[in-house]
Amino acid sequence: MDPRDKVLDKYSSKVYKNRKEHVITIKDGEPNVITADTRTVPGIMTNRGCCYAGAKGVVIGPLKDVLTITHGPIGCGFYSWGTRRNKAKGDESTKSFLEYCLSTDMQETDIVFGGEKKLRQALKEAVEIFDPECIAIASTCPVGLIGDDIHAIASEAEKEYGITVMAFSCEGYKGVSQSGGHHIANNGLMKKVIGTGDASPVKYSVNLLGEYNIGGDGWEVERLLKRIGYNVISIMTGDGSYATLKNAHTADLNLVQCHRSINYIAEMMKTKYGTDWMKVNFIGIDTTKKSLRDLAKYFNDPELIKRTEEVIAEEEASIAQGIAACQEKLKGKKAAIYVGGSRSHHYINLLNSLGVDTVLAGYEFAHRDDYEGREVIPTIKQDADSKNIESITVAKDESYYKERLTEEELMALRADGIPMEEYNGMWEDIMDGAVITDDYNHFETEQFIKELGIDIFFSGIKDKYVITRMGVPSRQLHSYDYSGPYAGFKGALNFANDVTMATHIPAWNMLTAPWKKTPTLNGSLGGNE
Repeated sequence: MDPRDKVLDKYSSKVYKNRKEHVITIKDGEPNVITADTRTVPGIMTNRGCCYAGAKGVVIGPLKDVLTITHGPIGCGFYSWGTRRNKAKGDESTKSFLEYCLSTDMQETDIVFGGEKKLRQALKEAVEIFDPECIAIASTCPVGLIGDDIHAIASEAEKEYGITVMAFSCEGYKGVSQSGGHHIANNGLMKKVIGTGDASPVKYSVNLLGEYNIGGDGWEVERLLKRIGYNVISIMTGDGSYATLKNAHTADLNLVQCHRSINYIAEMMKTKYGTDWMKVNFIGIDTTKKSLRDLAKYFNDPELIKRTEEVIAEEEASIAQGIAACQEKLKGKKAAIYVGGSRSHHYINLLNSLGVDTVLAGYEFAHRDDYEGREVIPTIKQDADSKNIESITVAKDESYYKERLTEEELMALRADGIPMEEYNGMWEDIMDGAVITDDYNHFETEQFIKELGIDIFFSGIKDKYVITRMGVPSRQLHSYDYSGPYAGFKGALNFANDVTMATHIPAWNMLTAPWKKTPTLNGSLGGNE
């Protein structure tokens, strides 16, 4: 029996009916359609996050000079604080608030009588203590239920304090996962920040979208781009800032790394400012090389093209020996990978270059296009949950709009294999016979580890210890387990070394749960004599 069928066979008929469309086996020559972005079955231990986690934890949170106040109970604020290693550097001209966990700490009485008074007081204290240029208010579930008008309060605060105050109605229950929060945060940044700066355009300027600087990834990509000769205006949003995002509209091109979390901004900037966008992947050696070469072809400057090849040759030579040593030790290993956004198939390419087969993969909160490619978007039916998320429209800005390339030139680039405003899904990268699981859970994690003989599992913190207690090494790709960067050439070597270490440490199979050696309960059978 196929491993997929063995695992699904253990479900009740009701759960099986739901999960069978979310779990498929890749078979060569057959069309692959998967169900995604739907509500999790109640009671299943999903690894998803909520709408608030997507807005505050992923998109808004890494903006270093934006002071973010969580309007809700303290547990929500604490959850989003320090859970992702979004590194950022402050300097003399840029304040950084990433080390702070700021919350209105709503109590039971606030839920009953309303929390608006408390939010106004929090804003007042934030301005007096920190003197920020921009404040973001992120609401959590109770706020949406009781009806606090955070947008009106934000508008009041803007007038009173003379700074930008953004409000995000990102209550956790909206949508089906953190993906809805990404959309809400994208909308807010477009409405309130992007395009409000007055910087002059600089030649060969780019924005890097969907890069969150986990373990320093954004810094490594920025280093490569600057070596070649590009001007990086802003990174959205790892080590990003209100100060740089204001001038993002002056860029010549947007580079989209994680399309799931921020492709909304890429689309809106194309409409409003004429800014073209290109799908890139700086995870892996071959994919980094392709992205750099595609970028040079877009600008079509002989000097940039020459400099690109020089940098690629130097960077690749510096890691060649280390990569070769890891490839020798990793060949034939089997991996499972579950991460958010488009990062799962980014890492599949990197693992494949190291000789590691990805036999199990999926996403926590993907849409169908993350699996099947952007061309399926017109066929995706919007359900009621998706309609909870505001979808804004933008118009051409006559002051800043500029057509960089004609549609004919863009079509020529696409014909040359350059992903201009398009992307392929996981199907392009995953091996035949692999199992794909959307919105995976702890039960399926354990069962597939047993069925597929997995050597290493890449996911997040929620299931890390479920995996390690089974004798399988687990690496977090949401925080890199205090390692990184993993992007670019140097990052690929860091990743290869970490995977080699993890798979060649015998400690994992020496772990024995204490209840397997000593009974947790002692007793005797009683009864009438």
